[in-house]
Amino acid sequence: MRTSVFYYISMRKIVITSGKGGVGKTTVTATLGRKLAQSGFRVVLVDGDVGLNNLDVVTSIERRVVYDMSDVLAGKCRAFQALVADTQSPMRILPSSKDSTALTTQAFRGIVDGFSDFDFVIIDCPAGIEHGFHRAVSAADEAIVVTTPSASAIRDADKVIGLLAGYRLTDVSLVVNRVRADMVMRGEMIGASEIGALLHTPPIGVIPEDDMITLYQQLGSVPAAAVSDRFFELLAQNVANGTKSFTDVRAKRRLFRRR
Repeated sequence: MRTSVFYYISMRKIVITSGKGGVGKTTVTATLGRKLAQSGFRVVLVDGDVGLNNLDVVTSIERRVVYDMSDVLAGKCRAFQALVADTQSPMRILPSSKDSTALTTQAFRGIVDGFSDFDFVIIDCPAGIEHGFHRAVSAADEAIVVTTPSASAIRDADKVIGLLAGYRLTDVSLVVNRVRADMVMRGEMIGASEIGALLHTPPIGVIPEDDMITLYQQLGSVPAAAVSDRFFELLAQNVANGTKSFTDVRAKRRLFRRR
């Protein structure tokens, strides 16, 4: 049963992108998907990063993969047969292909559109702005851009947002990852509000720097005791409800402290 704070929705196709690699895009994809699934939504993650895929590693399903996207394209199985159950939630994951030659933009879009029984199809977009980026974005209706407060990540996010403007997306929003509350308070790191203003894109999630993510990522899950857990829940609520609220660390610094 869905949590009462969420509204009923039809299928939504969301691509999560970043431009720059190493900003935590895949971790955000996996954790957001789990939070939505744990709230009662039917969620499938699609790994759009062909060749350099690691969504299966982040979700700890790599040893249970039987079929992948290339098998679907080759007609060896149907798309739903290639889905792998997540270990931490009711979410399903479609592993990527190791070969991009057969994965055209039209074929990828057809796979994504075939998951009409799900509430959310969340696409993990490859880093960069090459063909894989355009293939992933073309299959989506909405986009979430992940950045960190570093100057290079913000610059790359700005480029990506500019490219997204060329697509018929119903919404483009921002997640600021790896925020250090103490540094923001001292003026040593730019805050989410300022980043949103610079990029002219509203933040819907601010995720604090969390050592537990690095520590537990090899196990395929982040424990509920992690300092970032509550902030991922807020992000999931914004995504589900279509809202744009977020907690600015300078206004609610205490939320970033461990209990």
